[in-house]
Amino acid sequence: MTKHLRGTEVVLSFIVGHLDPEGIAQKNLVDACIAARVKRFAPSEWSIASNSGSAMYRSKDIVSAYLRQVNKDKKRLEFCLFQPGLFLDYLIFPHSTTKHAQLFCTPWDLQNRRAIIPEGPDFPLVLTTVGDLVKVVVEAVTFQGTWPERGGICGNKFMNSEFLKLAESIRGEIRPIHVEVASNTDIDNLSFKTSWIPQANHASLSPEERASISKQFLGMILTAVRNGAFGVTEEWNQLLPNVEMTKAETFLRMIWKD
Repeated sequence: MTKHLRGTEVVLSFIVGHLDPEGIAQKNLVDACIAARVKRFAPSEWSIASNSGSAMYRSKDIVSAYLRQVNKDKKRLEFCLFQPGLFLDYLIFPHSTTKHAQLFCTPWDLQNRRAIIPEGPDFPLVLTTVGDLVKVVVEAVTFQGTWPERGGICGNKFMNSEFLKLAESIRGEIRPIHVEVASNTDIDNLSFKTSWIPQANHASLSPEERASISKQFLGMILTAVRNGAFGVTEEWNQLLPNVEMTKAETFLRMIWKD
């Protein structure tokens, strides 16, 4: 792999976490980048904050810890964890405005005017469009300063209760948004008593895997939610103040206007 990376300045990784649960493939990629003298590396993050507590995202934390380890005594590879929170685009499913990101239903199902949240206090929710993430990454590739290790990208920051009010104002004319609460015990045991479960129709999953993975996916999101992992930081907003972020209300009303 090293010979193919020689002369490359920036490597962006999109290895799917559950297909590399121990982070072996990404660790090998990191080692190859260092050997090839690649300047910058972005591991396969592209989502929520680190240490979310979600088993399906454990490999992300393994890889970020490995990157810090290899740089402990001397900076051998500049890296950034690009973390945009939840893609706002998921909240227009089954519609789509993006070509390359496959969308699927989340616990915030605006199409069917329903949501599933964990029991407990309100929680932060950062929503960023795929397009805005792309704009930030394009700017970051040629950024003249040093990349931040934690690279939060904040398109829109809500508390969940605020977002549900917005969703209600957009989709609540026919009937209100129906919110179901999953207990912490049900989340931990993946034994949901909710009337529905979002289906994880990701391209990396076979039809046989989807039923069981859908429960795991719901558990992953709700675990991360109650740990505050969707409240990502704003490092790239501060470093790239000229990158304009899409407003959630404008984006959602554009799709759901009819």
